[in-house]
Amino acid sequence: MITKEELEKLLLDIENSRVERTISTNKTDKFGEAICAFCNDFPDKQLAGYLIIGANDNGTRCGLEVTDELQLNIAAIRSDGNIQPQPAMAIEKFNFSDGDLLVAEVQPSNFPPVRYKGKIWIRVGARKAVANEAEEKILYEKRAANIKTFDAMPCTGATIDDLDIKLFKTEYLPKAFPEDILLEDKRDIKLKLQSLGFCDLRYDCPTYAGIVLFGNTPEKFLAGCYVQYVRFAGEDRAGEILNEHKFDGNLVRSLQKMDTFVELSISKEKPIPVSALREMKVISYPYYATRELLMNAVMHRDYESNSPTRFYEFDSYIEIQNAGGLYGKARPENFPDVNDYRNPVIAEAMKVLGYVNRYNRGIVRVQKELAENGNGKAIFDLTLITAFKVVEPISGRVNAKAVELTDKQLSILKYCSTAKSSDEIFAFIGITKQTKNFRNHIQTLLDAEFLAYTKPNKADVKGQQYVLTTFGKEWIKVHEE
Repeated sequence: MITKEELEKLLLDIENSRVERTISTNKTDKFGEAICAFCNDFPDKQLAGYLIIGANDNGTRCGLEVTDELQLNIAAIRSDGNIQPQPAMAIEKFNFSDGDLLVAEVQPSNFPPVRYKGKIWIRVGARKAVANEAEEKILYEKRAANIKTFDAMPCTGATIDDLDIKLFKTEYLPKAFPEDILLEDKRDIKLKLQSLGFCDLRYDCPTYAGIVLFGNTPEKFLAGCYVQYVRFAGEDRAGEILNEHKFDGNLVRSLQKMDTFVELSISKEKPIPVSALREMKVISYPYYATRELLMNAVMHRDYESNSPTRFYEFDSYIEIQNAGGLYGKARPENFPDVNDYRNPVIAEAMKVLGYVNRYNRGIVRVQKELAENGNGKAIFDLTLITAFKVVEPISGRVNAKAVELTDKQLSILKYCSTAKSSDEIFAFIGITKQTKNFRNHIQTLLDAEFLAYTKPNKADVKGQQYVLTTFGKEWIKVHEE
C-alpha cells in the first residue's frame, strides 16, 4: 500500500492520470467507474491507480472524518458484482491534521476489458471516459497477451459456426449488459464474443470458454465436458444402478437443467412418520448447498481432461468429483479461505448467469446450511493430486428419538437388515399381501427412507427386495437405547 509520504506527493500532482480525487462519500457509481478505469490501465503504465476520498481537485484536504461505515462501503465495491472481472484493490485510512483521507489502491487487471455495470471505463489523461470500439480492441489485445489459462486459449479446430449464437444473444448478453448498452452496440458478433473472452480473432475461432458455454457440441472438442449423475443402491459404487443421467451440451443450457434437477430430484421434501397420526416433512440435502458444490465442480474442473464431472448419489451421502485438484494459490493448508480460478472466463460467465458468486463465500454458506439441515459438514478430499472430491452426508432429518413406528413396522425394519422380498416380509409379520397392507407397512417406510429398494425404484420390478437404510439402522439403535 502507498505510504503517507507518497500519498502527499500524489495529491500535489494534479495532472497525474493515476489519481481520482473526490470529496463525495456516497456516490457509489462514481467510485465504481474510477476503480474500473484504474483496472483497465488504458495508458498501460502498469502501476496502481488511486481513488482518494476527502481531497479537493487541487489536492488539498476537505476536513473529512473517515468512518468505519465509509470504509466498509468502499471495500464492498470490490465484491458487489458490479465490477467484472473482480478488481484487485486495498483500502486504507490516513489521518492528517486538516482531515482524513480514505485511499483505494487499485491494481491493473491482467484480464481487461473490465466493466462497471456493463460499461468499460478508462482513463483519458486526468479524466475518465467510456471506451470506444478502438479502445476496447486495444484492451482485448492486452488480455490476449496475458492469456495464461486454458479456457481463454483459442480452440483452433472450431469456427464461429460451432457456437449457438442465438443462445449467446438471447440468454447471455441481456444478463451481461444493460439494455441501453445493447441497443447502442452495433458491432459484428465476433467482436462481441471477443470482448467477453469467447472468441480469438487472431485465429478467427472461439476460445475454449466459448465452446464450453455456447458450443453446439462441446464434447466434439472437449471429451469430458459433461456431468454424469448416477444413483447407486447402497453405500458404494458396487451397488446396483438405480438411476442415471448425462448432463451434456453447452453450459448455458445444462446449468439450467442441473439447477432444476437438484431442486426437484435431490433436495426433495419427504414425509417422516413422527407418530401413528403425525408426520413431518424434511429435506435430505439442502438445495443451495448441493447446488453450490455442483456448480463449483463445473466451474473449477480441468476441461483438458477426458473425465466427466461425477455427481454420484448413495443411500447416505452424495459424492461430487471433478478432474483437477486445487489450483494456483489454493493449498490444502489454506483451503477454503484462499481460492483461485483455473477457468476465470468461465467463472465470470457463471457469475453473470447467476450460478456462482465469485466472492469466496460459497463454501462457508454451504457448511452453514448443511449444519442447519442436520447433514453435518461436507468433507473435502484434498489428497487427490489430479482430482477434487467432496462428500455431502445425508441429513439426519429429524431427531430419531422423536419418531414412533408401529410394532409391525419396527419388526419389518429389524427383519430387513438383509434384503427381503415383499412376500417374505408379509409372511414374517403374518398378514396378507394386499395393496392396502403394502402401502401401510412397506411404502410408508420407503417414503420415510427407513427402507430402500435394491432394484430401480418401483415395487413391481421382478425380484424387487427391500433393505434397511443407514437412517433406519440409526433409528433402531436410538429406539433401543
